[in-house]
Amino acid sequence: MTFPTSPNVDPLHTRPLGTTGMSITRVGFGAWAIGGADWVYGWGTQDDRDSVAAIHHACASGINWIDTAAAYGFGHSEKVVATALRAMPPSERPYVFTKCGVVGDEQKGSQELRFVGRPESIRRELEGSLSRLGVECVDLYQMHWPSTDGSTIDEYWGTLLDLKREGKARAVGLSNHNVEQLEAADRMGHVDSLQPPFSAISRDIAAGGLPWCQGHDTGVIVYSPMQSGLLTGKFSAARAKGLPGNDWRTRSPYFTGDGLLRNLALADALRPIAQRRGVEVGAVAVAWTLAWPGVTGAIVGARSPAQVDGWIAAARFDLTVDEMREIAAAIKSTGAGTGPVAPAGA
Repeated sequence: MTFPTSPNVDPLHTRPLGTTGMSITRVGFGAWAIGGADWVYGWGTQDDRDSVAAIHHACASGINWIDTAAAYGFGHSEKVVATALRAMPPSERPYVFTKCGVVGDEQKGSQELRFVGRPESIRRELEGSLSRLGVECVDLYQMHWPSTDGSTIDEYWGTLLDLKREGKARAVGLSNHNVEQLEAADRMGHVDSLQPPFSAISRDIAAGGLPWCQGHDTGVIVYSPMQSGLLTGKFSAARAKGLPGNDWRTRSPYFTGDGLLRNLALADALRPIAQRRGVEVGAVAVAWTLAWPGVTGAIVGARSPAQVDGWIAAARFDLTVDEMREIAAAIKSTGAGTGPVAPAGA
């Protein structure tokens, strides 16, 4: 498989995604925000033309995978991804990862979600994703969240394993699951990947999930490495206050009160490293997640080509030991977030 690249862009380094046989670039395109505004975790109004342009620019910059989900705009994100893919030669299209298990509540509309794991629902959701994406097989199919509908992990993980055997998914994984749940799934069949939240603010997965995955040959693709914009270096208290009501971040404690001030202080502490490296603050934040043992790649969102340019450099440099210590000290001094501040022994 080859991928579109700009003529003056060096190929991005790749890492094996567990035992899947896929090697993925250290950063991938995250398609959460391009799902639009019309659902409870929307990011405000988004122009689909900008979204397609962002995907094309990411792929032209060397990225070889996209992560989306049926829940993002209840299928809208997948449709936008499909639009972008159709304009690319089949041999140059990126890997496409998507997720299942989160659906709208038929009675309450798009502002309420149900977390489902029944086999018939999972199969129905996959058929919907295949149709919207215009593909016959999903490269990675993931359970988005643990179910709350009474179904067990044996039911939904067993279904994902069946779909892999049937050739409808090349690999299967779990998103937002803890070590106990990973253990339960792994007893049934290998967990190809885990997708957890991970950033210099949200660090809890480093205490258990990352070491578990590293010890079980499970790939890890982390999401929100810039903490949904807070660690881009372009966010501010004024911007947080001005977010539209249909942006989910207005309801997040990370974006309000003392939590917001601590997080913005941490972003400011990353500026000296960014200036020395000649990159933007967001690229340093992403590179921090990639420095942790066990992390295969980071999912980074963008709603325009310019936003891609703000973080793509993270795929091309490694933070030094001294820089990691500098960031650990900043995390401690600002009091931002929770979880380990540096890899063991660093």
